[in-house]
Amino acid sequence: MFGRKPKVTIETERLTLRLPEMGDHMQWVNLRQTSAEYLTPWEPIWAEDHFSKRAFNNRVYWAKKAFDTGRGAPLFMLRRVDQALVGAVTLDNIRRGPAQTGTLGYWTGKEFARQGYMTEAISALVHYAFTTLDLSRVEAACLPTNKPSRGVLEKSGFKYEGVAQAYLQINGRWQNHVLYSNLRMDRRGKTDAG
Repeated sequence: MFGRKPKVTIETERLTLRLPEMGDHMQWVNLRQTSAEYLTPWEPIWAEDHFSKRAFNNRVYWAKKAFDTGRGAPLFMLRRVDQALVGAVTLDNIRRGPAQTGTLGYWTGKEFARQGYMTEAISALVHYAFTTLDLSRVEAACLPTNKPSRGVLEKSGFKYEGVAQAYLQINGRWQNHVLYSNLRMDRRGKTDAG
C-alpha cells in the first residue's frame, strides 16, 4: 500500500527475523510456557495476563509502533527450515542525535538454547543497526551470573564495560547487571601509533 513503511525482515543462514504477528500467538505461548523454568530467573515477573490474546495483541501493536516510529526493532526469530519460533531479539530505546545508540535484549526457548541461533540473530541485528539504522553503538546488559548470556554477547563482538547497580528488576528483585557494548567503529584497545 502506498505511503506505508515496509516491515523489517532480516534473513540469516538459519533464521528469519521479523516483527511479531497475531498468527504467532499460540506458538509464542507454547514456547514461553515450555521454557518458563528456564526463562524466569533472567526476566521481570510475568504479568497475570502474560499469555492472553489481548496481551499478545498489545505486544504486536507496540512492536509495530516502535518500528514505525524508529524507536525500536522488536523481532521474532523464526527458524527458516520450518518457521518454528526460536525466541526474540530486540533493539529498543533507540536514541538519535549525538548518541546514535540502542539497547539490545533477547531470549530463546530452552529447546533452542546453545545451538548458535542467538549469536546468529544478534550479529544480524547489530549489522542492521549499524548499516541500515546508522547507529554508532549498541548496548546490552545481563545478570553477572548469566554466563551463557555473557558468552553470546562476547561471541557477538560486545565488550564488557562495567557494572550497573540495581539496573533492572528481574524475577522480583532489583539486581546488578554487567554492561556490554558493540561499537560500529571500535577502537578500544588501539592506540594512535597503531
